[in-house]
Amino acid sequence: MPNVSNVKSKFFGPVDATDADGISTTASISGAAALTINGTLTSGGSYTSGDNIGQIITITSAGDDTGITFTIVGTDAVGDAQTEAVTGANADVASSSGYYNTVASITTSASSDAAVTAGVLGSSTAGEMGTGTIFAGRTRVRGLQGLSAATAGNLLFKNTSVTGTTLFTVPTSTSASDLIEPYIPDNGVLFDAGAYVSFGSGLAAGVTVFYDG
Repeated sequence: MPNVSNVKSKFFGPVDATDADGISTTASISGAAALTINGTLTSGGSYTSGDNIGQIITITSAGDDTGITFTIVGTDAVGDAQTEAVTGANADVASSSGYYNTVASITTSASSDAAVTAGVLGSSTAGEMGTGTIFAGRTRVRGLQGLSAATAGNLLFKNTSVTGTTLFTVPTSTSASDLIEPYIPDNGVLFDAGAYVSFGSGLAAGVTVFYDG
């Protein structure tokens, strides 16, 4: 029997559904100013995703905002400070490259051309999902438990980064009462460069991962 005395656990989820104005509702911005953090996904002037989950932030522009930037200030999925300047779109959606667990502020470099909103991306045809860091180093995933939500799909467990190689996949069901409790061999699944989980909104109410830490 392998020595698993250093096994730790970490809970992830849930992932917020895609909501174009969940962080900031429609408003035109005059000058270099902050968007009001007042969407339905916010509380007390800030946004927080599910436990240990990072999500892509979206900026939707009704006009041509390609000449300005929107600076997002918050934290990533492990709680580290994260700041990013996102170039605006022309009557379209601009998205962050970073995944955010919290957003404290979004400010513009100049006036917006028309109304803008800010929100989150829960899943898309391009494959973006909520992501989390299980362990940022060599580890083995020993087991997991969770609860399916309302949508069938897959939990993806990736090596190296949130965009790395998927080493194993766990399906979810459409029943909110179905347990997610797959069999994992005694030696676990080795992630030699860090273990990361990725899943879309509606797939799981949450999942606890057991890993060597």
